[in-house]
Amino acid sequence: MKVAKLHGQLLWHSHADEDELFYVLEGHLKIELESGVVQVAPGELFIVPKGVRHNPIAEDPCLVMLLERKSTKHTGDALDARTRSIQEQLRPL
Repeated sequence: MKVAKLHGQLLWHSHADEDELFYVLEGHLKIELESGVVQVAPGELFIVPKGVRHNPIAEDPCLVMLLERKSTKHTGDALDARTRSIQEQLRPL
């Protein structure tokens, strides 16, 4: 389980070997999929199946709980300036 504060757009990516569960604690999360857009409100969750390209967007700050392996890279198969190492992702706040 990971808790993250999201704000803005991440990037299109996928996770080849694992599903990714987003549970919204505060705020609203939009998840773009190639098949459409999913809106996730506080108290709701959405599971992105493994291999599905997606792009999480939080237009305002959003607090989410992610259920995924500790080794899951937050930008999956994609890399850019927003990509953080596993060590950076797991640092205590």
